[in-house]
Amino acid sequence: MSELATLPGLESVESAPKRDHLVSHGPEGRLMLFTGRSNPDLAQKIADQLGIRLGDVKLKTFANGEVYCRYRESIRGADVFLVQSCAGMGVNDALVELLVMIDAARLASANRITAVMPWYPYSRQDKKSAPREPITARLIAGFLEAAGADRVLTMDLHAGQIQGFFSIPVDHMTALPLFAQYYRDKGLFGEHVVAVAPDPGRGKMTTRFAEFLEADVAYMSKTRPEHDVAEVTEVVGRERVNGKAAILSDDLIVTGTTLISGAQALLDAGATEVYACATHGLFPPDALTKLGESELAEVTVTDSVPQDELNAPANLKVLTVSPLLANTIQNVFSGESVSEIFAGENQLF
Repeated sequence: MSELATLPGLESVESAPKRDHLVSHGPEGRLMLFTGRSNPDLAQKIADQLGIRLGDVKLKTFANGEVYCRYRESIRGADVFLVQSCAGMGVNDALVELLVMIDAARLASANRITAVMPWYPYSRQDKKSAPREPITARLIAGFLEAAGADRVLTMDLHAGQIQGFFSIPVDHMTALPLFAQYYRDKGLFGEHVVAVAPDPGRGKMTTRFAEFLEADVAYMSKTRPEHDVAEVTEVVGRERVNGKAAILSDDLIVTGTTLISGAQALLDAGATEVYACATHGLFPPDALTKLGESELAEVTVTDSVPQDELNAPANLKVLTVSPLLANTIQNVFSGESVSEIFAGENQLF
């Protein structure tokens, strides 16, 4: 059995003994971290990792639904990082709130504004799949740039070409090493494990995941008769699945239909048990119920979007991505390489 080792990107940022509301960098540089209302718990964890306090910002919604923002401390000349997952309070509400925060920071003379978006909204609408459809992921990129963002930090995009929709830098992080470390710690690695791609589009990512786990690779073929509905048609590489623990990996889970039908197909192909992991768990309430009643041994997601762990099913596990985000923010602020955090393995498309 291979030696268990910490994979790249999972080292924590060492916390300072005394907390302030900013990190000083040279005579002028200041790092200031603010959060929107979509995922304040994650923002607080990031602040804890960095050893600072969250900045003071007033956010409220007027009676007619409009968003108000005011920074209650000076951010002039600071490197401002705005954490907003764009989930947890309504995708569109969270997105508009982030745009308002960016604009307010620009008008307050922030030196550089970085939108920290663990989940990038509308990421599945990255191309035209039918006539007269929008490419909404590109539209969102235009919104962020027009508002005044200088940089975007995001995690496990649905498609690599989304980075090309921007004319500003995009730092792409991945939770793949985090999941790999979690499964290795559970003893799920080596020749008795197979990493499974839910569709051919995840093939390259799953191959790298399998390398982390020193496991074999299998693929699934699926069709989508309608939005948010998936049907698995076959398992490609059934002989690699038989007698092994299968781990399905994806970038996001919404309804869970892909995982549930995939788990049944893998068990029919001879898998001893089926696990699933995805960076972004965008669960409607009925999806959690279905996952809890499914054949999946465990479903693992991150806190890139807020999770209701109190009402979650017993087979749902939530990992925090705050160390990855804190490391990335620190490196962006200090002008160091982001890809080195992941040993160059953060561009997996």
